[in-house]
Amino acid sequence: MHLLVIRLSAMGDVALTAPVVHSLLELNPMLSITVVTNGFYTPYFNTCDRLHIHPADLKGEHKGISGIRKLYRELIKNDFDAIIDLHDVLRTKVLRSFFKLKNTKVLCFDKGRSEKKSLLSNKRVFRKLPHTTERYFKIFQQLGIKTGFSSDPWTKTSQSEILSNFKGIHEINTKASLIGIAPFAKHESKIWGQEKIEILIRQIQNEIGSTILLFGGVNEIPALNEIIKNNNSIILVAGKLDLASELKLMTDLDVMVSMDSSNMHLMCILGKKVVSIWGGTHHYLGFGPIGNENLIVEIPRKDMPCRPSTIYGKVKNEKQLDCAKSAMNRVTVEMVFAKIKQAKS
Repeated sequence: MHLLVIRLSAMGDVALTAPVVHSLLELNPMLSITVVTNGFYTPYFNTCDRLHIHPADLKGEHKGISGIRKLYRELIKNDFDAIIDLHDVLRTKVLRSFFKLKNTKVLCFDKGRSEKKSLLSNKRVFRKLPHTTERYFKIFQQLGIKTGFSSDPWTKTSQSEILSNFKGIHEINTKASLIGIAPFAKHESKIWGQEKIEILIRQIQNEIGSTILLFGGVNEIPALNEIIKNNNSIILVAGKLDLASELKLMTDLDVMVSMDSSNMHLMCILGKKVVSIWGGTHHYLGFGPIGNENLIVEIPRKDMPCRPSTIYGKVKNEKQLDCAKSAMNRVTVEMVFAKIKQAKS
């Protein structure tokens, strides 16, 4: 059986696709999968004879309706038994409609939007919803495919010359204690704050003696430099390596401290420990850190009934933002440091 799996973005969601695809191939020897996604995310996937990545350039040749049609013409050259849409947005709806016209079987996963909104509005008992990966697996079960996680890591990495040079320049000793910190996220409601990050870094350096590496997106570099300005022993990783090399460097970390962001998911698919800090969002909505829920730092909902105030970080009003900020403000440096020690023990 040959399947086309569609997940175009975003970074964290594509990362969650990787362990699902890897596990499906491990458990089903007769299965082949082609993943169509942003080519930037290719390092997430362990390409092999039965896994192929078809890059989608949504800002270039595959932009707009005509671009999606072009993408379809590229894909239709394969003889797919079914199309699996793990994204369910306008672009993917257009793409899968082309396949439907050719009578190709098309399946789309259920995001559970109504369940998530109900939890957010306190209209139902607050309970843990299925993880996004569980929702992904469910759609494959409709095809009679065996599902479930294989053993991690689900994303394999390899050494590169650019990474070797980076380690040499910064004298990074991978046998010593290395702790990564990814202090930012796309949405303000998910950010703990620079002041607490700086205090945490000093405490780690003074009490554990670890080398600190700062991770983040290119757009976050100015803010990351502000942190480094006050502590020049920190190593900036953001913007210095390609994605594959950055993933490899992550495997050298003892632990990473992250917000509810893509870096959290990347550490999970690499089979590494990550301490995640949660404010306005909540892991019960299905985006928790796989295998690392015991390292979540948050204010319990019984102490802050307004949580969660947002599903994935975007807030719609001041009340939601105030809840998120208050939840983050109440997370102390001591709480995070305790989880770091737990992860290292």
